[in-house]
Amino acid sequence: MDVELYVYDLSRGVQIDAIYHTAVVFGGVEYFFGQGIHRKVPGSTHHGRPIKVVPMGRTELPREVIGEYLESLECIYTPESYDLFLHNCNNLSQDLAVFLVGKSIPEEISSLPETFLRTPMGQMLRGQLDQSMRQMTQAPDAVAGQDVRPVPPATSNGVHKASPYNGTAVHHKHIQPVFSNGRYTKPQPGRVHYPQNVAELDGLLKAAEDTCAATFFTSATCPPCKVVYPAYDQLASEAADKATLIKVDVSKVYDIATRYQVRVTPTFVTFLKGKKDQEWSGAHEERLRGNIRLLVQMASPQRPHTKLRLPSLQQKIQAPIMYTKVPPLEKLLSKIGKPAEDQPVRALVEYVKSREKNGMAETPVTNLHSFSDWFADNFSKLPPEVHFAVVDLLRIASADTRVSSFLAAEKGHRTLRSIVPDTKDFSSAPYNLQAVTVQLFCNLFGSTVFQDAVLDESNSDLRSMIERLVSGCLLAEHNNARSLAAALIYNLAAYDHNERVEGKPDKLDMSSMGDLEAALVDAIVKERQNKETLHSLLMALGLLLYAGPADSPIWDLCVAMDVRASLKEKAKMEVFAKEPLIKEIGEELLAKGGAS
Repeated sequence: MDVELYVYDLSRGVQIDAIYHTAVVFGGVEYFFGQGIHRKVPGSTHHGRPIKVVPMGRTELPREVIGEYLESLECIYTPESYDLFLHNCNNLSQDLAVFLVGKSIPEEISSLPETFLRTPMGQMLRGQLDQSMRQMTQAPDAVAGQDVRPVPPATSNGVHKASPYNGTAVHHKHIQPVFSNGRYTKPQPGRVHYPQNVAELDGLLKAAEDTCAATFFTSATCPPCKVVYPAYDQLASEAADKATLIKVDVSKVYDIATRYQVRVTPTFVTFLKGKKDQEWSGAHEERLRGNIRLLVQMASPQRPHTKLRLPSLQQKIQAPIMYTKVPPLEKLLSKIGKPAEDQPVRALVEYVKSREKNGMAETPVTNLHSFSDWFADNFSKLPPEVHFAVVDLLRIASADTRVSSFLAAEKGHRTLRSIVPDTKDFSSAPYNLQAVTVQLFCNLFGSTVFQDAVLDESNSDLRSMIERLVSGCLLAEHNNARSLAAALIYNLAAYDHNERVEGKPDKLDMSSMGDLEAALVDAIVKERQNKETLHSLLMALGLLLYAGPADSPIWDLCVAMDVRASLKEKAKMEVFAKEPLIKEIGEELLAKGGAS
């Protein structure tokens, strides 16, 4: 897709050279910041015609990735956070341009507010101009025009990802990340569906292929049918999204009546996982209730682990583990040495400094493509003792979802691949490099773009990097390396865990990462020194086991390596005194949950 920058001048009637308003246009949509992030038909807004159109280049990013990135920006670009001089439409244009094509918007546009604020007139008129321009950029008619939604809202595990911030102004330097499937899905009260033709009925049954459905064939002239109407409506509400309940009046919807050749009403036909289950006739309310409730239970059986005492595991994980602490930057740069003087590195450092001082919302992201080019060309050439400091700088930057989204969407993941090449053995790597690399990958989970990239089966290279990194660090000698590796497993396993808590099927096949699971179990058996490390390892194991398939290879691993006996032994050791997960995992989950 071609990407263009629309430039408008809002300074009409104001005695200054220009007040630039910009929007980014691609895929037939104009994106800009006002009352949040707007999506309009290009040129249809109240701002009129742009004074110029700047070609920015082409992007090859998939639409769904762009949609996920825009969703991740919603919590930064809120209506309350708008500021004409510090956080405006040009900030959003800069972020989008860098993400899409690796170019910054023209400097004369991005630097104008700062230049103007340096003048006495700028200081004097700041409040007046901000208020008057806010009325123009955020008024209802300022965003008039046809709304468009060409990029589908980002989804994960089949659930629409709404912004967790609900339009509230966010003033924190670091915004709390969430797992996009980390909130409980509040079921809407169920309702009975009334298809008007065969096509509509087929659509309803198709949508229920993963659950179950019931069709109630009735007639307006059937008095017994009306007796069970209230019970059927109540069952629909009770089932919520676990079942699709349908009602068909055969005296009106003739094509459906012809297909099913219903000879008597009421008649009920149920479907389980897309296949016909039962058929019966008669207005027997208790039979109806029993059959429908049994159908729902068969479609969504309760996981056996829900009956165990596992307080640490029987809840959703709402946020990933991240490492956002910023060390003294000058000290870090001194460790990098001369390469820190290169322009892409200096630009990234200045971005981090500005972000720490002014907050994420008021700091446009730097040119990440330029830094990526530098990183790919230079990282392997740098002295090995410098690697950890350069990765740590990237780890700090990746606390911003705009940076982590860029790394997730980068073609071939070349920045991450430079850090974790196929030939790298992280079990023997220096501890400081192990630590910052795992922390970097943990921080990437703050981006929904990265979360979904991990779930995407086509991203086998990304999963392979994570598996090699985690497996190596689990086999490392340093306790903290093993603990950090467990944190990364925690982030990985959270997706399937959150699905299992709601009785849904897994989305990420962790069993395909066999080396990772084997290294985790081995690390648990061998851990005899550090309580915090054992806690992290057991939490990661618990997430992998909880409510998972009984035939999962990790259960066999736990049996083969006699993890239960190992945990019984550890329970007697003073260093692991009062560690609750020893009991939860050993005496409850492993003893009663499927492994013997």
